[in-house]
Amino acid sequence: MRECGILLPVASLPSKYGIGGFSREAYEFIDQLKRAGQNYWQILPLGPTGYGDSPYQSFSAFAGNPYFIDLEQLTAEGYLTVAECREADCGGDGRYIDYEAVYRSRFAVLRKAYERWKKRLEEQGEDPETLFEAELCQETREYCLYAAVKRSFGEISWDQWEEPVKLRKKEAMEACRKELADDIRFYEFQQLMFQRQWQALKAYAHRQGIRIIGDIPIYVAFDSADSWCHPELFQFDEQSRPTAVAGCPPDAFSATGQLWGNPLYRWDYHAETGFAWWIRRMEYCFSLYDVVRVDHFRGFDEYYAIPAGEDTAMYGTWEKGPGIAIFQKMRKALGTVDIIAEDLGFLTPSVRKLLEETGFPGMKVLQFAFNAEERSCYLPYFYPHNCIVYTGTHDNDTTLGWYRTLSEKDRQFTRDYMNNGASPESEIPWDFIRLALSSTADLAVIPLQDYLGLGGEARINTPSTLGGNWTWRLQKGQFTREICERCRQMNQLYGRGPVQEPEADEAPESRKADEKRED
Repeated sequence: MRECGILLPVASLPSKYGIGGFSREAYEFIDQLKRAGQNYWQILPLGPTGYGDSPYQSFSAFAGNPYFIDLEQLTAEGYLTVAECREADCGGDGRYIDYEAVYRSRFAVLRKAYERWKKRLEEQGEDPETLFEAELCQETREYCLYAAVKRSFGEISWDQWEEPVKLRKKEAMEACRKELADDIRFYEFQQLMFQRQWQALKAYAHRQGIRIIGDIPIYVAFDSADSWCHPELFQFDEQSRPTAVAGCPPDAFSATGQLWGNPLYRWDYHAETGFAWWIRRMEYCFSLYDVVRVDHFRGFDEYYAIPAGEDTAMYGTWEKGPGIAIFQKMRKALGTVDIIAEDLGFLTPSVRKLLEETGFPGMKVLQFAFNAEERSCYLPYFYPHNCIVYTGTHDNDTTLGWYRTLSEKDRQFTRDYMNNGASPESEIPWDFIRLALSSTADLAVIPLQDYLGLGGEARINTPSTLGGNWTWRLQKGQFTREICERCRQMNQLYGRGPVQEPEADEAPESRKADEKRED
């Protein structure tokens, strides 16, 4: 089956209050995906973001981002007033996310919702603990403890906390749970609302024939509930200090390599436990998503270990990862699940063998294909069926922005390859979309910015840079009916997506739901 999808982060939706979320605009976007003949909506990790606002540096691998909670739904449920929501609106011009403004406004209004929710439960004689135990997993609740303690220490990293708390001494933890009980419940309330709202949105997507592709970073952040609560999982010393950290070696793009700083796994310990933590992590991911893209797949074969304390990535070594054993354990525990392997970059024979053994589809990115000096494996005539083709990913410039930066030689190569020498610049993204959709890849995923014909101003992320990333937002009305129709027609031309046209005279399900709520 040939399928297609659109890549757009939840944060980039045109919701109110400064950042995209699980609001009616998310439901409307799903309607648009259906109208455009899509099968999938691909998003970025949904975890609470930390330093740098990157979804790949989350405070927990088992928690959701409270910024995505729909305030208007909380208003409809009686936990907020319209005026309180208006005070939390820090949208600015709506083109980009101001994370500092969102941070300063969002938790104050969520606290008001929590107090009313708590009061209602008390009046009904219900115990919130019962709800939390039923709907939140153990690791999610560990994050809530971590978040409350982190707040009590002024948001500094856990390795700077007082020693007994940092090392999770029994008496210190008992004191934290007692003194911070209400704060812990406030974070549990956030996770409860996140879970309920996301599951409702996901169910709506399924009713519209849309599946969700999510994303899982191979590493967790150092400043996270994962590393604080479970130091035994990582290459830490007895004082919970990293002995080695993650990164990439020097290459043509960076003379000193990339020093990511994420803690590395003690793969021997994980193997001894049957990869229990990883199985729980994947189980959590599949409760959120239908398909999971595993970032930095090659790290399961070999990983680059940099001694802690180094200022660059120049002096690391390649170490052996868990290999096929971890995926065999996952399959035994979870059954057959849909995983996409992010296998971009230089791949050794052993990585290729691991990918073949798993049977997972790899990724092909068209922007990597057009180098006039060499034949790239990303050119479409090399593609197997079992792969996912992208014009670009969240780490690439938009196709138009990238095309504008090409050398004349590479640009001529692309024109010759696609026979589009007469195409105006506005059609360049569509030429690449056509190339992706017409390829033999089973699934083609296109960033929405390419369908909109946007340039570098709409780029999501520039790797190895800090500031200005993860901020671009879709404008309301930008994804027009005309663009949706062109998407649908092109998908059908190349045998992708649903065959039936949506009913033109029928109101979208999201609008019907809103009208019913208003009645």
